[in-house]
Amino acid sequence: MPSDNLHKGANPKLFHFAKLNRKALTNAEDILWQHLRDRRLNGFKFRRQHPIVDFIADFYCFESNLVIEIDGGYHNSIEQAQYDSGRTSELAALSIKVIRFANREVIENIDFVLREIKKNLG
Repeated sequence: MPSDNLHKGANPKLFHFAKLNRKALTNAEDILWQHLRDRRLNGFKFRRQHPIVDFIADFYCFESNLVIEIDGGYHNSIEQAQYDSGRTSELAALSIKVIRFANREVIENIDFVLREIKKNLG
C-alpha cells in the first residue's frame, strides 16, 4: 500500500496511469529526468509521474514538497490554464509548491531550468 504521507491519499486508479506515463515520457521530461534521477541535483530525490491526491505530478521531491510540471503547448488554452491553476491551489493547500516550465525551456535552456529548480529546493 502506498504511503499516504508520500501520496497525500492519491486515488488508487492513478497508480496504473502513472506507471504508463513513466514508460512514455515526453522528450522534455526525459531530458529533465536525466538531471534529476539518482539524486543528481543537489542530492535530492525526485520521483517521476508521481500520484498526489487526484493528480499525477511530472516530478515530485518529497523532501522539499516541490512539484515540477513540464507543460506542452496545450497548457496555453484557457481551460487548461484554469485547470492548472486549480491544481496548483489544491497542492498549495497541502504545502506543496508547484513550479512550471514549458517543454521548449527544458529542451533549449536546461541550465536555466536547473537553476530555477535549485532555488526552490529546501
